[in-house]
Amino acid sequence: MAAGAAADADDGPLVVYDERGTAAVAARLAAGLTAGDVIHLVGPLGAGKTTFVRHACHALGVVEDVTSPTFAVAHLYTAVSGVRVAHLDLYRSAGLTTEELVDLDAYLSDDVVLFVEWPDRGRGMLPPATRTVTVAIAGEHGRTIVVA
Repeated sequence: MAAGAAADADDGPLVVYDERGTAAVAARLAAGLTAGDVIHLVGPLGAGKTTFVRHACHALGVVEDVTSPTFAVAHLYTAVSGVRVAHLDLYRSAGLTTEELVDLDAYLSDDVVLFVEWPDRGRGMLPPATRTVTVAIAGEHGRTIVVA
């Protein structure tokens, strides 16, 4: 099924060919998210995980720029509705330590919607996923997105 068609987030793989398609899938997921949800994003470097998070954050009502937290590890945003949205990128982490986890307390609270890129690097230390988004490169310009 191509992105942009009416689809539930769990309809299976969606192939998108532009950022507009990614935005549509992200908005569909975001429509069902509430504080306490944890979304793990899986996929290779450059697949579009941060792009997906940016569009999901905007669909949740975040108006500021949503950027990759690769070097900062985490960003926290507040949507116009008051919902707090956290975005972690653990790409540069070899694995979270207890000390690092304490530094992330504000991002891991039950009153935020949490997006985690490279969640395998926080295995055993992060809250379990309520949803998992897998993004894969599909040809030269496409992406396959699976929301489970």
